[in-house]
Amino acid sequence: MKNTVSIKRNNDFRLIYKRGKSSVTPVLAMYVRKNKNNSNRLGITVSTKVGKAVVRNRVRRRIREAYRKNEGSFMQGFDIIFVSRVRAASVSFYEIEKSVLSLSRSLGILQEGDAE
Repeated sequence: MKNTVSIKRNNDFRLIYKRGKSSVTPVLAMYVRKNKNNSNRLGITVSTKVGKAVVRNRVRRRIREAYRKNEGSFMQGFDIIFVSRVRAASVSFYEIEKSVLSLSRSLGILQEGDAE
């Protein structure tokens, strides 16, 4: 992830949840807010409802990889948070990737003609 920084502070997460736009699929929810930087910031949240630590970390890695694989297709200057839903533990990587792309497209942060 060349141009992406992690979101780590709780205040940043809260601000994006409160003031950002959101969209949902059965596998993931996504929150997006424009930032003042020329790069994206990425946050991933996986609840304990999804499973034990091994399962949560696998879901987190899959979401991060789906984003990294398509990073060049995303517009720059956004804070992006992916929130895993319980169903994410039982779907394949390709389903997660498809969710990431469809959410990004619906929120308008995917560049036209990319990522397919």
